[in-house]
Amino acid sequence: MIGINHSKAFFICDYPQTGRQNFKPMESKNINREDMLELTRRMTPARTSFTRIAGCYVDKEGDFDGSFNVNFLKLSQKDKTKNLEIAKTIPFSKTNIQLKRYKIDATSREVQGVVQLLNAIKDCGLKNDALMDTLYDIIMENYESREPYGVMIFHDRYDVPVKTSDKERQWESEEVYEYLICALCPLEDEYEPEKPLWGFLFPAFTDRSCDWNHINIFHAYGKEGYQSLDRLLGVEEKD
Repeated sequence: MIGINHSKAFFICDYPQTGRQNFKPMESKNINREDMLELTRRMTPARTSFTRIAGCYVDKEGDFDGSFNVNFLKLSQKDKTKNLEIAKTIPFSKTNIQLKRYKIDATSREVQGVVQLLNAIKDCGLKNDALMDTLYDIIMENYESREPYGVMIFHDRYDVPVKTSDKERQWESEEVYEYLICALCPLEDEYEPEKPLWGFLFPAFTDRSCDWNHINIFHAYGKEGYQSLDRLLGVEEKD
């Protein structure tokens, strides 16, 4: 089991209010399944390039119940395998059914909100506990559950290899895709996360490249109960 810290740091973040009940996120063009498979093929203990994993636990009353933040490569083989399966669930889910691509509202980039918070978390590689605790607080305030759950955040840097015209890979990297995977998971027993119910891939990975204008959001069983979380991510509304 990953070690748990029961104290919290603090960081101020002004994020959008979520009172509008008619919110409908604008779905963008379909996700290319091959893009997601390219990411998930590397999510094995032998091939992973994940740098870090962080997360928090929330009890059935909705109160903070501890957090962790560790170097992913220092996990035991068992913990690596278990956590890779959780992370992999998001991009490996049913493309354009459970996992959909959404355009990020341009105005959300201009305020000190969740999108900027995610960028800061990505840029520091999860190493700023104040930023992490701010994200946990925002999720806790906008998600209601009668059961305990965990929020898991993964950080990765993927050297995207060049592909020739015949789709053969070359060793050279044409860009580094740095991204986050978030997974909201119910807890089984004490601090044991089950398969995610909601999550996201930020920024999106489109046409084998970083896509700053979009985010891929995952719903295991539909959007009911997760609209407030979707809205926090700054995705555009339909007209």
